[in-house]
Amino acid sequence: MKEYSVENKKIIIIVGPTAVGKTSLSVSLAEAVNGEIISGDSMQIYRDLSIGTAKVTKDEQKGIPHYLIDEVDVTTSYAVSDFQKRARFLIEDISARGKVPIIVGGTGLYIESLLYDVSFGGSGKNDLAFREAQEASAIEKGNLYLWEQLAKIDVTAAESIHFNNRRRIIRALEVHHVTGQLFSSYQNERKEKELLYEAKIIGLTTEREVLYERINLRVEQMFEAGLIEEAKWLYQQNLPDAQASRGIGYKELIPYFEKKTTLQEAKEAIQQNSRRYAKRQLTWFRNRLENVEWWDLVAFPESEKKLKHEVARFLTK
Repeated sequence: MKEYSVENKKIIIIVGPTAVGKTSLSVSLAEAVNGEIISGDSMQIYRDLSIGTAKVTKDEQKGIPHYLIDEVDVTTSYAVSDFQKRARFLIEDISARGKVPIIVGGTGLYIESLLYDVSFGGSGKNDLAFREAQEASAIEKGNLYLWEQLAKIDVTAAESIHFNNRRRIIRALEVHHVTGQLFSSYQNERKEKELLYEAKIIGLTTEREVLYERINLRVEQMFEAGLIEEAKWLYQQNLPDAQASRGIGYKELIPYFEKKTTLQEAKEAIQQNSRRYAKRQLTWFRNRLENVEWWDLVAFPESEKKLKHEVARFLTK
C-alpha cells in the first residue's frame, strides 16, 4: 500500500457512547459539509452482523459514502493496526477528492490510533508461556475475568481496552509480567507526540438515565428487527474464540441457544452489558482524548444548528 503524508489534513471526529446519536449526526454533518464517513467501530467492520452492531442502513446513509463497514468476514481478526492503516489511506483519498473525512465511532483505541503515531505491542518483550496460560484462563473463566485482573494492576490500561479484546488484555498483562512496568506507561508516551491531523473532535453525551433508557429501547428494537436470527447464524458458524463472536448482543444469546437461560434473561444481559459498555466508553473518551467538545443533542436538539456552524468555521478558517 502506498504511504501517504498526513500533514495538514482537517478531519471531523464524532465520538461518544452507544445509542447517543452518533450515526444520525454524522450523516447530517456529511450532507452539510460535503463529507464522507469512515466508521470507527470495531464490530461494524464485520459482514453479516448488522442488527447487533447497530450498523447504519442504506436508507440512513442517505447516499453518503461510508467506509469500514462490511469490510471483513466474521472469521477474521481485525486489529487496531489494521484499522489505522486503512483509515489513514481513506482520509488521504477523501481529502484528495475535495471531501471532508468524518470519522464516527465508539471504539476509543481506533480513534487514538488515528490521531497519534501510536504503535502497538508495548515494550516488544514477550513470554509465550505466560501468554498461553492467560489464554487458557480466559477460555475457562471468560474475558471479563481477565479484564478484571488487568484492572487490579493497571486501571488506566483496563479503561482503554474493551473487555472482549482478549489479545490486547493479555498483551497488557504480559508487558507487566515481563518488565514490571505498567502497560499504560507505554501507551502514555503518545501524549508527548503531536496530533497527526487538525481535528475537530465532537463528543456526544446526555444524562445517564436518559442514555440508559435509549440503550434499553435500542436492544428491544434489535430483537424486533431480527437479532435472534442474526446471532443464531453467528453461533452456528462455530467460532467461539473469534473476535466477532465476542461482541455484545451476540455472546449473551449463546446460553439461550444452549438452553441454559431464558430469552428474557439474555435480553436483560445484553441491555446491562450495553449500559456498562457505554459507561466505559464515556470514561475512556474523557480520560484519553484531549480537546473533545461535548454536546448533548438528545436534550438540546436545537443546538445542532450551532454545532454545524462551528464545524463550518473550523473547516474554512
